[in-house]
Amino acid sequence: MAAPDSPAHALEVRRTIRASPERIYDAWTTADALARWFAPSAEFTTIVHTLELRVGGQYRLEMRHSSGSTRVAVGTYHELTRPTRLSFSWRWEGAAMADTLVTIELIPAGSSTELVLTHTGFPTPHDRDEHSKGWLACLSRIDTTMA
Repeated sequence: MAAPDSPAHALEVRRTIRASPERIYDAWTTADALARWFAPSAEFTTIVHTLELRVGGQYRLEMRHSSGSTRVAVGTYHELTRPTRLSFSWRWEGAAMADTLVTIELIPAGSSTELVLTHTGFPTPHDRDEHSKGWLACLSRIDTTMA
């Protein structure tokens, strides 16, 4: 079995978004904006309980499904470099999985921005694949929000 920090346990998602790096960075770091797009589908309501934008600051995001089920993501900010990069630990509150690491890079591309999301440290390829589905869905929603 591969170690959790191996490429087999990492994912990278790239998306070109029709917005400036500043607007996209703010969508990740502003509670009101984050609540509008940060969920895998419109069947979820996102509640931003904590968003301490400083290195070492915490975040706590609740995704509430219309069925009543909830998932809460928690973590700590490692880097906040507006408008090009942010990174933070990630885990599901109450889950046995250890913290993983998410890094967002925002690269200007004309009137758009290439967003590169790298998520590492998954304990299994299954965990990686499940998170890949969620990130792809979330990034589709941020793209729509920016339009």
